[in-house]
Parts: sequence; structure tokens; C-alpha cells
Amino acid sequence: MTNSRGALSLATAALLLIAGTSCAKDDSEPSDPRSEPTASSSPSSTPTSPSDAATAAATETIANYYAVRNELRQDPTKPLSRLASVAISTELSTQQTLFKRERKQGLHQVGETKVVEVKVESVNLDNSDPQAGKVPTVQVDVCFDVSDVDVLDADGKSAVTPNRPDTGWIRYSVSNYEWDSDPDGAWRVASSQDIERTPCDA
Repeated sequence: MTNSRGALSLATAALLLIAGTSCAKDDSEPSDPRSEPTASSSPSSTPTSPSDAATAAATETIANYYAVRNELRQDPTKPLSRLASVAISTELSTQQTLFKRERKQGLHQVGETKVVEVKVESVNLDNSDPQAGKVPTVQVDVCFDVSDVDVLDADGKSAVTPNRPDTGWIRYSVSNYEWDSDPDGAWRVASSQDIERTPCDA
């Protein structure tokens, strides 16, 4: 994929978490009646079901994914092994190939990509066959804004085409291949694809 996506501010990451949680489509998991809010928490900030928890974890993973990609594109000396902390499966191999090619060409990013909108489209917690890729997965649609992003070559010249759109949508599958042992912390972006959708407001 050639779209530039960068780091999120802490405020944006927080908005991502709120937006993603509020947009979850999966209603098959009932709220756990044993999950009562404590004095230091509220129902809006504490996941009340496995589906809510997966939504929150996947949304946080998206924020981390953008942050890592932004850092690696801005500083080509950073190790690409960091991608494994946010990506897995075909997404990891795709991003490794992309970054190696860009670095070989002497390209680096300036500016930051902004995440404008996040929509959690579905949550599926089926973990029946991890070897075949049937693992808990959250599908997330992200609209990004690259109007402040440039990609420069070794001579400092822009490699961005003049007609590049300022915004675009990408659909991510965020999966957990270690659900049995780490249901909260092992979420990674497993795949992505550009999608056609009404442009979001930059």
C-alpha cells in the first residue's frame, strides 16, 4: 500500500478509542451482569463484555499501528522489527516490503498523517482454528488525512504525485492469534485494503 499514514497524538488516540467503542456492530455478546463499575471507573470507560473489550483493544492497536508506521517512515534508521509489535500475517510482510523499498530509494516522510474517522464494522470472537487463521478479528474502517504529509527523496525533492487525494479510507482486520494466552495484548493488524467511500471531512 502506498498511502502515507502517520502518528497519532495522545488526544487523537483517545478519540479513536471512544469512536471505535461507540461504533461496534456486534450485539451478540450480552453484557456481563457481574461487571459492575467501581468508584474509580464508569460504564463508558470500562468494557462490559468480551466484544467491548475486543473493540477497545483493536482500536488501540490501530492507534499504535499508525504511530509505529509514522515513526519508521520519518526516521529510516529505526529498525523495521518494530512492525511486528503492531502487524502480523500478510500485513506484516506487506509493510516490511514497502518500507524496505522506500528506504532503498532514499525516501522519508515529513509531516504527520491525521486519523479523521474510525468505524468499527464488526467483531468476531471465533477462535476455533488459529492454524487456519480463524481467530478473533475486529474489522475497522479508518479515514486518514495526508494533507500535511510529504515524502522526500535523498535530494529533498517531493516524491508525492500532484493529484494525490488528501483523504482516503482503509479497511483493517485486527486479529488476535494468541487469544487463549493473551486475549488483551496480542492484537495485531493482519490485513488492510483501500476502500471506496464518501470522503471524510479533513
